[in-house]
Amino acid sequence: MNRNLGATRLKRRRRAGDPMQAYDRLPPELRSWLSTAARPWSPRSCAKIWDKAQREGLSPMQIVDRLAQSEVRALTRDALQF
Repeated sequence: MNRNLGATRLKRRRRAGDPMQAYDRLPPELRSWLSTAARPWSPRSCAKIWDKAQREGLSPMQIVDRLAQSEVRALTRDALQF
């Protein structure tokens, strides 16, 4: 069953824990970006990118830009696999 994953050939992974609780713990800017993302992201992977960027001293807007770039790379990888 595909559910909301759409047509992708990227590897799917089973997640441990409650993804909605993880989503609720994310910063508001990150939740906003996730709600408009072109593909489904796990809250854990987004939080990991967010935390690393914060340690590097990036602002929330810069972090959102980094996430958008990551998404473009993932979409490109997915397109190449078809």
